[in-house]
Amino acid sequence: MENDPLYLLLQFPKGASPPVEPEELLQGEKKKFLPPTSREDPKFEELQKVLMEWVNAELLPEHIVVRSLEEDMFDGLILHHLFQKLAGIKLDLEEIALTAMSQRRKLEAVLEAANRHLQGDNKQPVKWSVEAIFNKDLLATLHLLVALAKRFQPNLPLPTDVQVEVITLESTKSGLKSEKSVEQLTECSTDKDQPSKDIFDELFKLAPEKVKAVKEAIVTFVNQKMEGLGLSVQDLDTQLADGVILLLLIGQLEGFFLHLKEFYLTPNSPAEMMHNVTLALELLKNEGLLDYPVSPEAIVSKDSKSTLRVLYSLFHKHKLKESMDRMPRGPPN
Repeated sequence: MENDPLYLLLQFPKGASPPVEPEELLQGEKKKFLPPTSREDPKFEELQKVLMEWVNAELLPEHIVVRSLEEDMFDGLILHHLFQKLAGIKLDLEEIALTAMSQRRKLEAVLEAANRHLQGDNKQPVKWSVEAIFNKDLLATLHLLVALAKRFQPNLPLPTDVQVEVITLESTKSGLKSEKSVEQLTECSTDKDQPSKDIFDELFKLAPEKVKAVKEAIVTFVNQKMEGLGLSVQDLDTQLADGVILLLLIGQLEGFFLHLKEFYLTPNSPAEMMHNVTLALELLKNEGLLDYPVSPEAIVSKDSKSTLRVLYSLFHKHKLKESMDRMPRGPPN
């Protein structure tokens, strides 16, 4: 145990205060929270980013977008859709829960179903609860999502050995007490057990000329395929952001006919751009071409790494196919 007044002052920058006031805790009650140093840890932030991109990629067909794991998961709605998608089952629950009581009931039913699936793989006590997730406990939500990813998406490249310092406050007869501990969110892995590193995370760590060379190769590939439509690309990030060229490129390469009623040929708003990009990512995912989660917001906001990931999935498949087609058939006479 620490001396709480001094200890808590040391944990928070000037002007900030702990999220739990002494009067909020009943005697004997404990609450955990993350100090700013834990929230700002790069590996902790990376874990949230990977999980959010994964959830959004899974829920693309349902046009559901998560912007905050802390704020968007508590009422059971997104967890309901996510678990049904991952487990391939249908839960007989109300779609929309408007009151706090009905939201809590919905969350409880989703977690009961999820726990039944997850306990088959892990006999250890769960690190989340209805109470914690309903109260927007980020740690509990992350523990749940990591468990779901390990069960249903074992190749998801989660950062390894993510651990954060946690402060537990307890209300006692003598006053508020605090205790510091370290909470493990993802496992330590040997090099053999770790998933292969993402090619574009590695690429963007290299010299800028390497990224430029990859972009030039993909621009050449795209322009060769779009030549028949009288279109060309000079800047991948800006010209792909509205989804139009991306959809036309997918149609050319994958043999899709996209009716003009299905997308906006001249999008005039961010919502119309999001519609186009979401449709494009959905098509790629249905074809098994996206092996890394990409959010439509990243493409629309002209994120270079995300745009390259999407285009490379097409480039890799069709360049490989062209190479195979050029190979001689059968032994020489």
